[in-house]
Amino acid sequence: MSEVSHGVGEILIDETSVKERVAALGAEISADYAGRDLLLVGVLKGAVFFMADLMRELSIPCEIDFMAISSYGAATDSSGVVRILKDLDINIAGRNVIVVEDIIDSGLTLSYLMRNLQARKPASLEVCALLTKPERREIEVPVRYVGFEIPNKFVIGYGLDFAERYRNLPYIGVLHPDLIPGAPH
Repeated sequence: MSEVSHGVGEILIDETSVKERVAALGAEISADYAGRDLLLVGVLKGAVFFMADLMRELSIPCEIDFMAISSYGAATDSSGVVRILKDLDINIAGRNVIVVEDIIDSGLTLSYLMRNLQARKPASLEVCALLTKPERREIEVPVRYVGFEIPNKFVIGYGLDFAERYRNLPYIGVLHPDLIPGAPH
């Protein structure tokens, strides 16, 4: 297991567990999409690490594209009001699309994104999320592939950040309580 980085309160999911789960998701997606044209759509920035590793676990051909979206609201909460900062370069009409997300929290931003993408008439549209926080959900969004269900904690590492830091950790950690904005000390 990796050494705990400064700023990490605890390791929630160790590096080995992350790698094993990503491999299992890759095998499941490969089986489900065998013989079909697959497009992975990564949601920047958090999903980059997960998507890169997930792609390497696929035994089927696939293409990738990225979207960057911003939701307005408090720093740690989504309001569901979304702005697309970078749209897709590829036309998804008639394509089999999997949206690759790092984490699903309230579901508000993902719900908007899924409605937006569905309007573009893909052949199929599914979600693959590394992490989901069911107790934070405000709107249910169907997620076909889930890496881990986690408790309502501020997580960092493996693409997830706090103030753009900690993305490079090879595990999923919990931000040290002293660093969480508004947290009681």
